[in-house]
Amino acid sequence: MKTDMTTGKPMKMIIDFTIPVFVGGVFQQFYNMMDAIIVGKFVGTKGLAAVGSTGTIMFLILGCLMGLTAGFTVITAQKFGAGKMREMRQTVGNAAILSAVISLIMTAVSVIGMKKLLIFMHTPDDIFQDAYVYIMIICGGIFAQVLYNLVASILRALGNSKTPLYFLILSALLNIVLDLLFIVVFHMGVAGAAWATVISQGVSGILCVLYIVKAVPELHLERDDWRLRRNISRNQISVGIPMGLQYSITAIGTMMVQSALNILGSYAVAAFTAGNKIENIFAQAFVAIGTTMATYNAQNIGAGKLDRVRTGFRCSHIIGVVYAIVTGLILIFWGKYFSYLFISDNAAEVVPMVDIYVKCVGVFFIPLHFVNCLRNGIQGMGYGFLPMMAGVAELTGRGVTAVIAAGHKSYFGACMASPIAWVVAAALLIFMYFFVMKDMSRRLGFGREIIEK
Repeated sequence: MKTDMTTGKPMKMIIDFTIPVFVGGVFQQFYNMMDAIIVGKFVGTKGLAAVGSTGTIMFLILGCLMGLTAGFTVITAQKFGAGKMREMRQTVGNAAILSAVISLIMTAVSVIGMKKLLIFMHTPDDIFQDAYVYIMIICGGIFAQVLYNLVASILRALGNSKTPLYFLILSALLNIVLDLLFIVVFHMGVAGAAWATVISQGVSGILCVLYIVKAVPELHLERDDWRLRRNISRNQISVGIPMGLQYSITAIGTMMVQSALNILGSYAVAAFTAGNKIENIFAQAFVAIGTTMATYNAQNIGAGKLDRVRTGFRCSHIIGVVYAIVTGLILIFWGKYFSYLFISDNAAEVVPMVDIYVKCVGVFFIPLHFVNCLRNGIQGMGYGFLPMMAGVAELTGRGVTAVIAAGHKSYFGACMASPIAWVVAAALLIFMYFFVMKDMSRRLGFGREIIEK
């Protein structure tokens, strides 16, 4: 199953592609959310805080790798849009080798430096050991995470957003079963939650590979495709590295916020963790729109159809802004009630802090849409450096706010770090959009090869 996004009505095409990605994103959140729910209910608030305290580290490592794999497959989508199937297969083999090498390096570095990083982030003593055990198992399973993200990105590059969803749903259900088995039956604590996450993610990746082998002949690689090519590696790295660094930059800012929270104690960490889980479920639509625009733009730039890119941006903004208003209101008025999914004890102390968090983020969902849509859409057009600079602006906004919050020991300040970062990054990305469209129009006007930019 593949979809040529260079023809047809953009609005319908964007909606059809976005919905499966959104649903998949929600189910992917189940990996961490079910960990949080089951750990919070059966291990306790401190267990929840331990899992939550590692969330920013997971985002730093896994987000970087997710950005890299997504960046590698931008070139795949461009080749597919241009109808160059042989070169498309070469980009897939090249991306697989690069991903394997980078995964090995990241696994070694993260395992060696993890304890020092947790100490640096002021992880509370009463949750330190559980946090260390949890994140070490996650880091040991980096290959499983990368496998799914790479293969799913390859399928999406060909316009197939439904198949990764089906396998992700199956693995999400498996994750729930394994969580209950490891934590409730075998009493493995937070370690059981980590193992459930790694195993489930690996299963979804393997299922995607088997699907490609049996049903996607366009991706059947020959022996010659399994080698690094200098020109393809250069193009993939030029897009992938900035996308990976962008996630890392965002994660660094989030880690600064986590450090500010850790100073406030276990209840603040638990509340922030629960609030963040709630936010992530609602925010998956913005992530899905961004993923859609990366693929949509990559295919259309490969085909030289800049007008469809402009139309696609307009359609995505209509969808995103309407969704932001509706879900923002839901979080502002009723968001705190979702926290009872995670909290089993100390609700009187934790739930009011969750309410503060969800109100802070709900008010700023519109700029969050623009951040995801424009950043990923511009990356899909082949520009890696500019969106990374927006990530630097986001880091600055989040970091400065986190430092001020830590200095004043302000939970509200920590909750406002991300919204402020979204506003700063969105403003910069809007200016970048007009520059990129003008530059791309000039390049297409001169008839240059866009794919090899």
